[in-house]
Amino acid sequence: MLPGWVLAGGTVRLVAAEMSPYIGPTHAREGYVAELVRAAFERAGYRVELRFYPLARARSMAAAGQADGLLPVSDSRSLEDDFVLSAPFPGASGGLLKKRTLKLSYPADAPGKPLDTLRALSGLRFGAVRGASVSQAFDQADFLKRDYVDRDLQNLDKLALGRIDLMVVDKFRASDLMILHRPHLIGQLEFLNPPLFRSDFHIAFSRKAPNHDRLLADFNRGLSALVAEGRIDDILLRHGLSVRKPVVSGREVLTIATVNNPDMLLMRKLSEEFVRQNPGVRIEWRVLDENSLRTRLMTDLATADGQFDVMTIGSYEAPMWAARGWLTPFDDLPPAYGVDDLLPPVRESLTHRDRLYALPFYAESSMTYYRRDLFARAGLTMPAQPGWADIQRFAAALHDPAAGVYGICLRGRPGWGENVTLLTTMANSFGGRWFDENWKPELDSEPWREAVRLYVDLLRRYGPPDAHLNGFNESLELFARGKCALWVDATVAAGMLYNPKTSKVAGQLGYAAAPVARAREGANWLWVWALAVPDTSPNKALARRFVQWATSADYIRLVAAREGWVAVPPGTRQSTYGQPAYAAAAPFARFVHEAVRSSNNQLPGRHYRGVQWVGIPEFPAIGHAFGAEIARVLGGELDVDSALRKSQADVTRLMRDSGYIRP
Repeated sequence: MLPGWVLAGGTVRLVAAEMSPYIGPTHAREGYVAELVRAAFERAGYRVELRFYPLARARSMAAAGQADGLLPVSDSRSLEDDFVLSAPFPGASGGLLKKRTLKLSYPADAPGKPLDTLRALSGLRFGAVRGASVSQAFDQADFLKRDYVDRDLQNLDKLALGRIDLMVVDKFRASDLMILHRPHLIGQLEFLNPPLFRSDFHIAFSRKAPNHDRLLADFNRGLSALVAEGRIDDILLRHGLSVRKPVVSGREVLTIATVNNPDMLLMRKLSEEFVRQNPGVRIEWRVLDENSLRTRLMTDLATADGQFDVMTIGSYEAPMWAARGWLTPFDDLPPAYGVDDLLPPVRESLTHRDRLYALPFYAESSMTYYRRDLFARAGLTMPAQPGWADIQRFAAALHDPAAGVYGICLRGRPGWGENVTLLTTMANSFGGRWFDENWKPELDSEPWREAVRLYVDLLRRYGPPDAHLNGFNESLELFARGKCALWVDATVAAGMLYNPKTSKVAGQLGYAAAPVARAREGANWLWVWALAVPDTSPNKALARRFVQWATSADYIRLVAAREGWVAVPPGTRQSTYGQPAYAAAAPFARFVHEAVRSSNNQLPGRHYRGVQWVGIPEFPAIGHAFGAEIARVLGGELDVDSALRKSQADVTRLMRDSGYIRP
C-alpha cells in the first residue's frame, strides 16, 4: 500500500536527496531548487510537498510511483525507463579542481567545447563520484584516467594527498566542503578557468505516477513563466548561487552582500538616500540568511571571484581575514566620521595591527527577554541576574501551547552563528571550554553535557515545534507575535520588540541579563555586524564611501527620522547613547550600552580569543559540524551523550588534520 501522503489530491508529492548547496532540509526555504520548483508549480495552481530521503531510497520510491517525482536530477540516459524529465533549469557549475602548485598548459576553450581541454589533460588522473553524470562530454571521454569514489569529500582528500591530479566537482559544492569540512585546504586549491561543464537540473516525473504527463506539462508552463518574469535569477541570488556580476551601461554598480536581519533590511530600504547623494550609482543587493552569507562570502574570498564590493562580516572574521590580506583597510577616515566616537570594544574587535578593516553597523551582547504580563499572572518575578535553573523553572510554569504560548524560544537551527552561539555561552557558564591549552577538544566534558542536556530539555519540553529549524529571525518573529514567554538572545532584538510597529508585545516586554550557571564570565557574548570592502572589489573607492555612509552618525539620525529612535542600530557609538530622545524611546539603552562597553572577547583561563566562537580559521567547520549534531538531537535522531562523543571525535580529527594536535 502507498504511503498516505501520496494519495492526497491537489498536491504534488516530490522526493529529494540532499544536494548541498542547492537543496536540503536545513537550507533556507529548503534550498534554491525547492524554492524554484514550488514557485513554478504555484504558478500552475499546485501545492508542493517535499520530503527528503537518501538518494537510493528517494529514487526507488519515485520509480515505483510512491511519489510524483524526484529532484533534482541531471539529464541521464539511465533514468529513461522509469522517468520523464522536465524542462531544464539552472543547475551545477562543474569544473576541474587542482592544487595551486600544479602548473598546467591547456587550451582555454569556451564552456560548451571542453573536449579539446580534456584531451590536453588526458595524461592526468581524474577523480569523480561514482554514478554522477557530470556532462555528456566528460561521460563520453573514455580516453581519461578516472578514479571513482562514493563522495566528493573523498576526492577532496585524495586531491590534497596527491593521489589524483584533478577533481571533477561543482564549484559551490567544492567550496562548501572546504569551508565546512576541510578548512586547512583553503588557499591550496584552485579551479581551472573557465569552468568546463554546465549541468542543468530537471524534475524526474515517475512514469508510474498518476497524471505524470499533466504534471510535466504544468510544471514546464510554470517554469516558462518564471523565466519570462526574470524570477529565476532572483531566486538564485537569494541563495547566493548566482555567479553573474551585474553590468549596467553608464552606471557604477555596487554589489553588497548582507544578512537578512531586520536592521540590514532597513539599510537596504534607506540606501535610496545614498543613491540620491551619488547620482549614477546602482546598488545590487545580495541578502542571504546567516549561514548562507558566511559560506558564500568565504567562497568569494577563497576563490578570488570578486563578486562583492561590500561584505557584511563580524568581529570573528575581520581581524582574521585582514591578516590574510583579504580586506581593504579603512585608513585616513575623515574627521566628520568620528572614529573616536566608536565604543572601544567594538573598534578593537574590527582591528588588526592597529588598523581598522571593517566599520561597525551594529553591536550586540545577549540578554533575557520575557513577558511581564505572563509573569504577573503566574506570580513570578524575574531576577536582575537569572540563573539557568530560574529559566527552566519559569519555562515550565509558563508553557501553555493550548493557549498558543511556548515556555521558551531559543536558537535551534544548526550553525556556528546560530545554535552554537547560544550553546557556547551556556557551556561557558557551566565552566566549560572548547579546547584545553594543547588544543585538545573538551566537548565530552561534564560542563558541556550539563549545558547541552539543559538546552535540549528546555526546547523539547517547553519550546515550539520543530525548534531545530528556528534561528534568530524565526525566534524573533515568534516572540514578537506573542508566542514565547521567554527568549535568550541578542540585545539587538530589543529595538524591534519594544517597537509597536513590529511587535505585539511591545507594551509587556521585560528584560534581564543573560542567564548564568556556575560562572558569570562568558555567559553573554559580544558580536559586531560590520561592513568591509574585500581586496578583490573592483569598486573600492565607491564601496568605502558606502560603508562610511551606512555606519556614520548621520545614518543613525536618518533611521531615527524615518523610523523612530527605538529602531536605530545599537551598540556602536557613544553619541547614540548621549541622545536624550534615544534614552526616552529605548528603555533598554543603558543596559545594552553597559553590556557592550564592558564586554571582552578574551575570557579568563582561555588561550584562544572569543566568547561564543573561537578565533581560529577552522571554527566555522567545527561549529557547523557540532551544530548539526545538536540539531539531530533536537530532531530526535540522536541522544546527547552520543552527539557529544561524536563531536569530540570529529573535532579532534579536524584539529589533528589542521596541525594543532600532533598525530
